[in-house]
Amino acid sequence: MKPETALSAVRIVLVEPQHPGNIGAAARAMKAMGLSDLALVAPASYPHADATARAAGADDILAAAPVHAALPEAVADCRLVLGTSARSRRLPWPLVDAREAAGRALAAVGDGPVALVFGRERSGLSNAELDRCDLHVQIPCNPEFSSLNLAAAVQVLCYELRLAAGAGIEPAGEYDPPATAAELEGFYTHLEEVMVAGGFLDPERPKWLMRRLRRLFTRAAPESAEINILRGLLKALDPRRR
Repeated sequence: MKPETALSAVRIVLVEPQHPGNIGAAARAMKAMGLSDLALVAPASYPHADATARAAGADDILAAAPVHAALPEAVADCRLVLGTSARSRRLPWPLVDAREAAGRALAAVGDGPVALVFGRERSGLSNAELDRCDLHVQIPCNPEFSSLNLAAAVQVLCYELRLAAGAGIEPAGEYDPPATAAELEGFYTHLEEVMVAGGFLDPERPKWLMRRLRRLFTRAAPESAEINILRGLLKALDPRRR
């Protein structure tokens, strides 16, 4: 499944958000990561100018977001529901972190929509709402300051979803292919010859010099064009040419 298709099957559900600005910021976070399905449950104030302003270009996500009276309506068609929770429960429930949650969500989108549910800014999701979730998700935070803004929490989960979907960073430009094994061996032979000719390497007592240099260039992973540059440099510096 293409990353865009997988991400489009994940629904972000905000339950009773109190601040309209957080709705807009959540929509912006979603769009930046390639998600588009937002659902709202009984927002305190919506539509609102603050939501539009904080969306900063993600107005299309706001415009398409349905408003539901209660959580069951928002997730009725979902095959998997994950609820975010910052607090532990007396009765243990299957608990995953943000990264595992993203993987589990994308593994399930082939069967139908998947929902990630976020609770109120102050109190999160109620026990009754968490009971309707198949898994609980926690974002590891500093235990001495675990307060995470609603939109920031949405951003973290959307980022993990994008990574899990395989939608990584696009190359900024054209790259030459990596050097072949033959090109590298030719370079090492040339390098050794020039070092011997210049007196830097004693062929009778080479010790670990060539092995260390091989390890250095293996870490660097040079491209074919870069090997050609190095070969040209060695040719120019070769004392046998003088």
